[in-house]
Amino acid sequence: MSDFETIRADRSGNILTITLDRPERLNACPPAMADEIFTAIRNVGDARTVVLRGEGRAFCSGADLAGNAEMSVTGGDRAYASLSQCYNPMIQALASLPVPVVSVVQGPAAGIGCSIALAADFVIAGKSGYFLQAFANIGLVPDGGSSWMLPRLIGAAQATRMMMLGEKIHAEEAERLGLIYKCVEDDALESEAQALTERLANGPTLALGLMKQTLHEGLSQDLATTLGAEARAQRIAGNTQDAVEGAMAFLQKREAEFKGN
Repeated sequence: MSDFETIRADRSGNILTITLDRPERLNACPPAMADEIFTAIRNVGDARTVVLRGEGRAFCSGADLAGNAEMSVTGGDRAYASLSQCYNPMIQALASLPVPVVSVVQGPAAGIGCSIALAADFVIAGKSGYFLQAFANIGLVPDGGSSWMLPRLIGAAQATRMMMLGEKIHAEEAERLGLIYKCVEDDALESEAQALTERLANGPTLALGLMKQTLHEGLSQDLATTLGAEARAQRIAGNTQDAVEGAMAFLQKREAEFKGN
């Protein structure tokens, strides 16, 4: 994987780990970081799971307004360009990856950082983690797909609370609301995330990707359309070697050994 300036991309076996690597700025995400995340996930290769994490004591504190004074005072045109050209393609690429994505959150996941975390299929957070839509506090509106993701995850009332009141949602409450998959003790975060990641990386990768696709499409389709999409996905999954292995393992009363194909 190519060298990057604001992230690290490390491959270990079937797992690609992308680390936001600006700890001195709480991993604030300028447009250049969004571009690098996009590049890393578009070159996922044959990895079977992607992990997103932040270096140091934060996941991501948002877009780097403090580090780019010109952008923060020149109004909406620059923000529109950055969203259209950098942040939005990155979020779309994350959401459409055909393999599971896991976000590991400690400290703040704020602004665009919240959107990056929630674009994953699984979000696991330590108790120190929190999720924040701070846009109302600075006279801006939520972005990075949060206006789409939040009401689907936690309903309109709680999404409105997050967006309009700009309140922190700590990890324990985030789990209770259904915003994230799981909250764990801070000292257990690494081991819990590793266990989840390895389980996904050893799963039936093509089938998991098809589940992800039909789930996302089903959020904006009627039942009949989704039934048809599931049938088509099942035809594809049913013709894989992993499906044969799964059936044989079931019949032989043993654990399946999936190869991702």
